[in-house]
Amino acid sequence: MSGASGEGGADVPSYEVRAVAGIGEVCPGDDLAKLIAAAAPDLRDGDVLLVTSKIVSKAEGRIVAAGSREAAIDAETVRVVARRGTLRIVENRQGLVMAAAGVDASNTAAGTVLLLPEDPDASAASIRDGLRAILSVEVGVVVTDTFGRPWRSGLTDVAIGAAGVQVLDDLRGGTDGHGNPLSATVVATADELAAAGDLVKGKATGYPVAVVRGLPHVLGEGTARELVRAPADDMFRLGTSEAVREAVTQRRTVRAFTGEPVDPGAVRRAVAAAVTAPAPHHTTPWRFVLLESAESRTRLLDAMRDAWIADLRRDGKPEESIAKRVRRGDVLRNAPYLVVPCLVMDGSHHYGDERRDAAEREMFVVAAGAGVQNFLVALAGERLGSAWVSSTMFCRDVVREALSLPADWDPMGAVAVGHAAEPPRDRPAREAGAFIEVR
Repeated sequence: MSGASGEGGADVPSYEVRAVAGIGEVCPGDDLAKLIAAAAPDLRDGDVLLVTSKIVSKAEGRIVAAGSREAAIDAETVRVVARRGTLRIVENRQGLVMAAAGVDASNTAAGTVLLLPEDPDASAASIRDGLRAILSVEVGVVVTDTFGRPWRSGLTDVAIGAAGVQVLDDLRGGTDGHGNPLSATVVATADELAAAGDLVKGKATGYPVAVVRGLPHVLGEGTARELVRAPADDMFRLGTSEAVREAVTQRRTVRAFTGEPVDPGAVRRAVAAAVTAPAPHHTTPWRFVLLESAESRTRLLDAMRDAWIADLRRDGKPEESIAKRVRRGDVLRNAPYLVVPCLVMDGSHHYGDERRDAAEREMFVVAAGAGVQNFLVALAGERLGSAWVSSTMFCRDVVREALSLPADWDPMGAVAVGHAAEPPRDRPAREAGAFIEVR
């Protein structure tokens, strides 16, 4: 199969991709380099071998009984990314995100399933070294497997292992044909080679190896590990339910922030999530005051500090103790962004009965807490740290005056927001059963 054609002869870029016949059934312990060399003795310097992972797994003995498929998936899984019914998209031990951890029941004997190679990059390097020793050729080797893709129907082959191939072609810093700078273009060359090879290998035709000829410039040093996006750069790392669970479990109280500014849009998106919380009587009892200027934050915190000091002095606390307690408020003062959630009782019922009126307020307070929890979790989803500090509840009149708030807005604490200055500490494990009573 030719990769390009047209007028111009040798000046027109082109390549050839062909399947390799004669590999035969691969068994545990087989030397793949010898099998490929026997089937393709005409390999040349600069060729790229595309080797289906199934035969690599077979040669390496990565075969288990089909009855243990679910256990095999569990053993190969590092984390579950998404789940729908019995289908699991997971990150496996090779760092690949794929269905069923790559455990496959196709192209293997009845009653067995195949695991992916333990180290596909090492497998590719072993085949390359073997071909160099047998045929005295310098070739690239790509171990391929079939992937589905987010947002795209259908399957395609991608590189899961590589040796002697420049797996990524970084074009950043160059220009296109119109002179426009390329600032984000990094081409997944190894994946493109894998997909080209699959056009002639197929899924059920018995051709597990293909050769690409005419692209010697893609040879180089690299491993397929380079194709796995780092977690910090992966915007789509989690499935829906997993993303919610991850945000909830990863939310921490952050007490030290960097100087990096906070995106106001991210805070507004978190507020949008906050106001989806349940509330009594179809009300909306939340208001979020965003302190985006240093002047407003300083004015509020100075007023709260003065009120706190006055209260502590009335309580007879010594000055040293007062200074120590005031320093606890530094988490708010050092944060680059503050939010003051407020409770409003609009729509509440008044019964004229002290017990029922107190219960009515409690319902609204619980709804306010639900809104704040939504807000904190949504901030975690935006990769922002936060600390909910309840001190504004002890001086609500002071807060209302400092922020020019209506008299019926009750500040329910203050939330410090920013980028965490250090990784969160591990949270002690809590067994859910300790908090459950079943009747």
